[in-house]
Amino acid sequence: MENKIKNTLLVFSGKGGVGKSTIAVNLAITLAKKGLKIGLLDADIHGPNLALMLGVQDKIIFPDGESQILPVEINRNLSLVSIAYFIPSLDTPIIWRGPAKMKIIERFVKEVTWGKLDWLIIDSPPGTGDEPLSVAQLLPKAGAIIVTTPQDVSLLDSKKAINFAKKLNLKIYGLIENMSSLECPHCGKIINLFKSDSVAKIAKQYEIPFLGSIPIDPEIVISGDSGKPLAMNNNFKTTEIFLLIANKILNKK
Repeated sequence: MENKIKNTLLVFSGKGGVGKSTIAVNLAITLAKKGLKIGLLDADIHGPNLALMLGVQDKIIFPDGESQILPVEINRNLSLVSIAYFIPSLDTPIIWRGPAKMKIIERFVKEVTWGKLDWLIIDSPPGTGDEPLSVAQLLPKAGAIIVTTPQDVSLLDSKKAINFAKKLNLKIYGLIENMSSLECPHCGKIINLFKSDSVAKIAKQYEIPFLGSIPIDPEIVISGDSGKPLAMNNNFKTTEIFLLIANKILNKK
């Protein structure tokens, strides 16, 4: 089957530990629930977590002909490819230099039978190094969303990520604020653990869209660890936020 990918979206961050993979996997699920065909590419070579987060770490990737490979099917609208399927175990370290990482990402883009996709969502490791650069070179029409937390150290690195995307002429769909606040489970009061509105101000400063804020929600952790990400369940407030963000992205394509 010939690949026909309508839109490509790179999910990345300037700093690690901001929940980028959580955003990528829940956004992919949200778009798939809308009936769109979604491919999810785990380009975090040194820390591939998406197979575990989706509960499909024990699946097997099959060859499709002599050179092509078939992605793992999560459901009829969502499929996944990850380096996790090509290593002996999830705790096996990948000890590679840049050229090897670039080569495997190129294989995942060119040698996977994705078929017809509305969106290919790529979860990139943090920073502005080999992996996001490889994606930008291989998919020059790719778009990007940047994930950050409201801490000053994260905001500084998010500015670098924004400038990286601009220099490579990536279409920036927007900035997402993760871990923005906490709702008290007893009284329902919203507690701002960091500076409020700081991420929205960065978006305004750099003239890019602010897509929304994801709160600190214990259910995100529980659902991700169980292999059933939160967006699969419609009974959570945070699921509605992911839907709002997905709609904003679709309206800007």
